[in-house]
Amino acid sequence: MTRELSYREWIARSLARALLADARQPGGTAPSALRARAAATLGADSPWLKPLAEALGNRSQATWQRTDLPALAKAIHDMPELDAAFEQNERPRVRRIILRPAQMLPRPMGLDHFALPDIPTLADLAQWLELDADRLAWLASPAQAFRASDAPGSRPASHYRYQLQPKRLGGLRLLEIPKADLKRAQRRILDELLRHVPVHEAAHGFVPGRSVASHAAAHAGKEVVIGFDLRDFFPAVRASRVHATWRTLGYPEGVARALTALCTHRTDAAIIERLRDDGGLDWMGAKRLAAPHLPQGSPCSPALANLCAFRLDLRLEGLAWVFGATYTRYADDLVFSGPASLRAQFGALRAWVDGIAADEGFELHPRKLRCMPRHRQQRVTGVVVNDKANAPREDFDRLRAVLHRCATRGPAAQNRAKLDDFRGHLLGRIAWIGQFNAARKARLMRLFERIDWTSAAQTPS
Repeated sequence: MTRELSYREWIARSLARALLADARQPGGTAPSALRARAAATLGADSPWLKPLAEALGNRSQATWQRTDLPALAKAIHDMPELDAAFEQNERPRVRRIILRPAQMLPRPMGLDHFALPDIPTLADLAQWLELDADRLAWLASPAQAFRASDAPGSRPASHYRYQLQPKRLGGLRLLEIPKADLKRAQRRILDELLRHVPVHEAAHGFVPGRSVASHAAAHAGKEVVIGFDLRDFFPAVRASRVHATWRTLGYPEGVARALTALCTHRTDAAIIERLRDDGGLDWMGAKRLAAPHLPQGSPCSPALANLCAFRLDLRLEGLAWVFGATYTRYADDLVFSGPASLRAQFGALRAWVDGIAADEGFELHPRKLRCMPRHRQQRVTGVVVNDKANAPREDFDRLRAVLHRCATRGPAAQNRAKLDDFRGHLLGRIAWIGQFNAARKARLMRLFERIDWTSAAQTPS
């Protein structure tokens, strides 16, 4: 019984290849054309081909354009018209394999006019990435999906290096940083492909024209602000979801698999054990890292994470509308704000957000839930939003004190790294505060301009 089912699948797949070969040509999906290609594959025009071709010919042109080989093969396999082929004395046989030329698939409505590169084959992908075929095969090798402990005696080449950084609330943060060749390919994928694909309007992180400031400004002056955090945001985005994104953008199966391999990573077992020994990684976190996922440290990961979270944003925005609230997301930071009645509905909102996040493959962090009424300080990604988006007063006072000491005593007293790095650090903090309050920026810049960097450079550390 199992062998018969396998043979039926083989016939269905061979027929699907033939029927798709000219499906985009004028008249290519007419019943007569479908029957002719099926007969050419089987080497004979059997009577049972007529009803099968007529049933498939009734499909709309839009359906044919969006149908790939696995979907059509399954549809043919399940058709009752195919039963007649196995009721004859002689089973159907495949005499010729008819293949269609590799081509891009139609994109969903709304994405069809974006200038995404056409990459129908792996050879085209290698040329687009300016790599030779062997180099691409090495970077996107299926062996990268296995850790050393999973395949004894064969350790695949590692295209990543690891950094562990302390988290603010304890534990270690893992950065998985691609090496030069892979990083160059990922940067091209980001700059010339992913940047052309729009994300949901609620997403403000890693989106040109949006920022922490725009994320916080959406919740300024609201009676109640409620915040949630997603746990292990990048590792929670699995390779299967990344692959589905590439397919949605129209890339054929082979190219989609290669792009997925280039943009995802499976963490080395030794690194996972190190994180578990530190106590900051639970069993579910280890499981996420052990599976192919978006690595935190790759240029592509933020953009791909936003695209993979599109349905999450869509559902949470709809939920916010039901509660009369506003919703935005900055990476893993989910924020809702609205009228005073939202505070009494916090429990219900939390349950809904938790359920939707879980349904979309994410998990809320239990220690990072915040319900902030207006009589308390309301913060969104470190920005105070009670009246308008503004940097916290204590951040301004602390930076002003540092600048004052540098201006009166010299920056060497504050500098523990290179002088240029410290100077850039101060300018960055001034710019951060200045994007919310021009008057504060002017006061800080006056102090900064009083610092004598020339004499400090001549002072031995």
